[in-house]
Amino acid sequence: MQVDEVQSHEALFPADYAYFSSYSSSWLEHARGFVDAATNRLGLGHESLVLEVASNDGYLLQYVADKGIPCVGIEPTSGTAAVSRGRGIETIEAFFGQALARELAGERGGAELIVANNVLAHVPDLNDFIAGLAIMLAQQGSLSIEFPHLQRLIEERQFDTVYHEHFSYFSLHTVLNALVQHGLRIWDVERLTTHGGSLRVWAAHDSSAFEQQPSVEAILNVERAAGMLAMDYYRGFQAQADEVKNDLLAFLLEKRRLGRKVAGYGAAAKGNTLLNYAGVRPDLLPYVVDASPHKQGRFLPGSRIPVVSEARIRETQPDYVVILPWNLRDEITAQLAYIREWNGKFLTVIPKLQMS
Repeated sequence: MQVDEVQSHEALFPADYAYFSSYSSSWLEHARGFVDAATNRLGLGHESLVLEVASNDGYLLQYVADKGIPCVGIEPTSGTAAVSRGRGIETIEAFFGQALARELAGERGGAELIVANNVLAHVPDLNDFIAGLAIMLAQQGSLSIEFPHLQRLIEERQFDTVYHEHFSYFSLHTVLNALVQHGLRIWDVERLTTHGGSLRVWAAHDSSAFEQQPSVEAILNVERAAGMLAMDYYRGFQAQADEVKNDLLAFLLEKRRLGRKVAGYGAAAKGNTLLNYAGVRPDLLPYVVDASPHKQGRFLPGSRIPVVSEARIRETQPDYVVILPWNLRDEITAQLAYIREWNGKFLTVIPKLQMS
């Protein structure tokens, strides 16, 4: 599943790329849990090499380094790479593909674990990327890939995750077919709650000793039963997106008419998709709060809604806070629980308007 209007990845991931993974406490905990589990499952130690592709600010590799396991991050955006290096993590500032993989493998040998979290969708040349993973993976090493599951995107109306930074959207069938073309096979799959519902795929070389788990065929069967291999499954998605848009606009217009104050939280890419598609401007949503100082003092693209610090919420005491990164709803509602002091309420829009 793809959109046919694309930008170059150099334009999408510039030096001042503003997404830093470590500003989400729940994502850090997810990374810590993964490192603990993977270390035990794969028997990683001081002689192992862990490579993360799209390592961002070192959010995950910091936990690998804490265990004394050698690790290297690949991260093309200089701002996040600098933060990673500041944590003492070796970070190579480059886009990953076959050429870089050959160079690294020649210098260091293969990696016992390669992590690729939420990067598959960001890759314009999927074959070059996966070929690089195969080159860099040790013969008995394992590859862990996390990606938002296309089934959840469709069935939970997550159209706001469709934007230029994402070149493709994946089912397990698609990922399996892409890996097979490069001599890699999936031996386990885990369902995750992150990013609105993701899959974690464990893969290895065809010649490796990893035994395929029942989870692989089980999820493939779920996709077949849902009809994901036929076009009819995807028809009607536009109407679902329009319903979400219309419900949001109706809510904002009603609250404006009643003189209620509404604020947004989370200057996330998915929020930009939603707000621009709905045509929301500062007259309906005067500001959006974000925890990252790298985003504060700027404006959301298109909508021109200002991005401010959390202090603005206490100053203005909004009646409603619209949580744009709905995948972090629990984390954000706990962080902003104090809005209950003035009877403030939270709102998420995907998959439907939900008040709390």
